[in-house]
Amino acid sequence: MARSRRLILSSPSEVWSLLSDGHRYGEWVTGTQEVLAADPHWPQVGARLQVRVGVGRLALEDTCVVRICEPEHRLELEAKADPFGAARIAMRLIPWGEHTLFVLDWHPLRGPGIRMHGLPVDYVVAIRNGMMLTKLARIAVREHQELGAGAGRGAG
Repeated sequence: MARSRRLILSSPSEVWSLLSDGHRYGEWVTGTQEVLAADPHWPQVGARLQVRVGVGRLALEDTCVVRICEPEHRLELEAKADPFGAARIAMRLIPWGEHTLFVLDWHPLRGPGIRMHGLPVDYVVAIRNGMMLTKLARIAVREHQELGAGAGRGAG
């Protein structure tokens, strides 16, 4: 299992608003070339997100299915990318004062990823996930600041 953590200087509700918009995953999920479709009831249990992942012309379609959804607290996805199998992606949002401690766990469920699971693969996945959390944090903080600036403009 690869585990990454990041303190995001935004509230859990602000971070959740990014997670609950399936069309925005391409903005922060490293390797996503395009969001092809997002179920309108995303991120309810059973909802699907179809994306194209890869680098350059080397790409494949991936489907993420919501397995667990606890709004503003927890989101668990099963990512299926044939022929590579499937992985569990678990995201937890832990209130940390007025901020969010974001914990991301990745674990292969089936396919060749299980046989390759271990230190080298977990290390590469941890780097990728760290990049993802950096992007997510930047977007959340930027939007938090924009909301604050908008609230400041309305006062007075």
